[in-house]
Parts: sequence; structure tokens; C-alpha cells
Amino acid sequence: MRKESSFSFKRALIKICIRRVFIGIKMASIVLIACLAILGLIISIALFLAGGYLWWRHKRSQLQFIEPNEDEESSSYSLRAAQDIVDSGNPPTKPQVPVTQAITTPLQNNINRKLNGFLSLRTPLIGVSGASQTKPQSVSSVANPGDGTTKDSANKSISMTDMYLDSTDPSENVGQIHFSLEYDFQNTTLILKVLQGKELPAKDLSGTSDPYVRVTLLPDKKHRLETKIKRRTLNPRWNETFYFEGFPIQKLQSRVLHLHVFDYDRFSRDDSIGEVFLPLCQVDFAGKQSFWKALKPPAKDKCGELLSSLCYHPSNSILTLTLIKARNLKAKDINGKSDPYVKVWLQFGDKRVEKRKTPIFTCTLNPVFNESFSFNVPWEKIRECSLDVMVMDFDNIGRNELIGRILLAGKNGSGASETKHWQDMISKPRQTVVQWHRLKPE
Repeated sequence: MRKESSFSFKRALIKICIRRVFIGIKMASIVLIACLAILGLIISIALFLAGGYLWWRHKRSQLQFIEPNEDEESSSYSLRAAQDIVDSGNPPTKPQVPVTQAITTPLQNNINRKLNGFLSLRTPLIGVSGASQTKPQSVSSVANPGDGTTKDSANKSISMTDMYLDSTDPSENVGQIHFSLEYDFQNTTLILKVLQGKELPAKDLSGTSDPYVRVTLLPDKKHRLETKIKRRTLNPRWNETFYFEGFPIQKLQSRVLHLHVFDYDRFSRDDSIGEVFLPLCQVDFAGKQSFWKALKPPAKDKCGELLSSLCYHPSNSILTLTLIKARNLKAKDINGKSDPYVKVWLQFGDKRVEKRKTPIFTCTLNPVFNESFSFNVPWEKIRECSLDVMVMDFDNIGRNELIGRILLAGKNGSGASETKHWQDMISKPRQTVVQWHRLKPE
């Protein structure tokens, strides 16, 4: 009896232990599931907040617009005045700005900028639309000679196209493109018809090309339209119509039509054939306009220009670089602007010794830096050193992009202008030598 009772007692004890183990495992699994659920909730909230922040930054980059104030106008005028005094020795007279233009232009530009990025682009249609388009009875209803807003828009367009246009003759013949432009005043729609190409160069081994046209309205590079690809031809006929809806005539005055012809490649990057820039402020929209334009090879080295000065004092071995301003910088952001700053490296041969940076200037292509950097360089090494000047575009998300660079050096500068600037600095000690430089791509 004692053996049976001890055996039953042990069996009951084992059952209790096993039951407690199962209860512990169950409780542990419940706690683990609860922890995982809380962790998942935290991760979901973090991802939601990050996505909201990225969306906000994206919209802000599209809508951000900085209006010029009196201080900026005065500072730019002061620079022009100082330059005029240096050149002529006479004090310049400040131009008078009409009051009505100063009041109406920023408001209109702000409205147009906020509309940018919310375009209604209809899908391109093959052929010509059969609906009749309503046009104004007179051109005076579109552009009033006394209207300062239209004139100011045209001036803005011309200044903007300086960044894109090259007035020089094309270095090589890359063919022509035929297209037409028409404006529907009733529906505020620009109608572009890409008709044909002529005498395009051969990009394939077969002696032909597979051309298509990419269409953009600068400075907006986000919304792009493309024609169909025409196989194995140097004289393609596209005959395609594109509609750009929601463009008031005043807004078109500040846009540039960009037609870029590419050769399609299935297994590699498409080859650029040529491109055409047409400022829409130069187009008479009273009627349908037809154009034959010569294609130009794409300019890959138009990065802008930088005004800088060099000065060397042999007595204390101080080399001073002053970054004054830049103009017509290449746009790197989707809003047609950049956030430029300058990074400078002092080099001895290929060895980088010292780095300096300017502040970041947001949403501009013509920044005024007015920053001076001093370096200690002995006289016996002044001919061996160099300054690597890089104009960068700052990005909150991702890597900062290079806009353009120059190498100021006495022997192996990035160009004749940079080498001459350095040699003038050496030949004129204790004097400030100022010079414009064209930025080079990497």
C-alpha cells in the first residue's frame, strides 16, 4: 500500500510540474506576442511618420518660392554698382522700378509657382483632334503693351533661357525636327504636334536609328512625354499630338519647350541624337505656328559660371581665395532650382591638405557667396599647390550632387582661364585678381 501511494504521489507531482511548465510556456508566448505586436505598432507609426515627412519635403520642394525683398535687391544693386565703379570710375545711377510691376509680379509668380507640379497632362493622342479650337478675336486681349505682368514674364523667360540656350552654331549636323504649336484660349491648353525628323545621324551598326522624341516644358523636368519609337529610319514621321492642360497664357511666357531626340537601344542606355530649346515667349499664339528647327548636340558642360578672386602675400605666406558669386548654375532639383554651396580643397600635388565650405543658399541658381578663405602657403610651394573648387547642390535626402568644378593651379589647372588666373596672382603679389570661370562637369 505504501508503494502504491508513493507512486501515485509521484505521478501527481509530475503532472503538476508538467501543467505548470505548459502554463509558463503559454504565458511566455502571450508576453512574446504582445511585445511583438507593440514593436510592430511602433515600427508602423515610425514608417508612417517618415513617409509623411518625405511627402511633405517633396511637396515643399515643388511649392517653395522665395520672393525677392528689398535687401536682396539692394545687395545685388550694390554689387553692380561696385563693378561699375571699378570699370568706369563713375558712380552709377540706380534704375527706377515701376511701382505697379513690383506689386503685381510677385503675386502672379507665386500663384504660377504653386500651380507647378499639379499639371493635368492628357495622354498623347495619335493624329489631329477634330474638335474646333476657339481663339481670341484680337491679340491685344492676350498681351497688352501696357501690362507690366506680361512684360515681366517675358523678361523672366529670357533670363531663364540663358541657362538652357546656346546661341552658337551647332558644332555638327545632327538633323532637323518639324513640329507645330497651337494654343486653345478657351481651355487654356497648349497643343504640340511633333510631325517628323529629317537627316538624323545613324546610331546603330545597321546604318540607321530608332528615334523617338522626349518632350518637356522647362523648368519643370518632372513631367515628361514621349513619342512612339520609329524603327530603322533616319527620316521618321511621328505625327503625334500632345496636350498641356491648365496653362494660362501668362504662365507659358515663362516656359521653354524642350524637344530631345533619342535613339532607342534595347540592351543599353538610349543615345542622345540632338535637342531643341524654344522659349514660348517668342511664339505668337494668335494662330497655329509651324517650325523647322536644326537639332543641336546636347551641351554636357553647361554648369554655370563662378566669379572668384585670388590674392597672395609673400610677406606672411597667406593665400586668400574669395568666392564672390555664381550665375546660371545648372538646375538639380525638380523645382528647376538648386541649393548650392562651395567646397574648397587646398592640394599639394595629389594630396589634399585643408578643406573649407561656404554656407548653403537655398532655391537659387545665382547665389552671392561673398566668402573668403585664407591658407598658409610658403612662397617656395606656391607654384606646386592648387585649389580644387567644387560647387555642390545640397540634398536633405540622398547624396549631395556636384554642379561643376574648377581647379585653380599654376601648372595643371582645369583650363587656360584657371591657369592664367593663378599666374596673374603670382605676378601681382598683394593685389586682388578677380576673374569669371566657367564650371566644368566631373
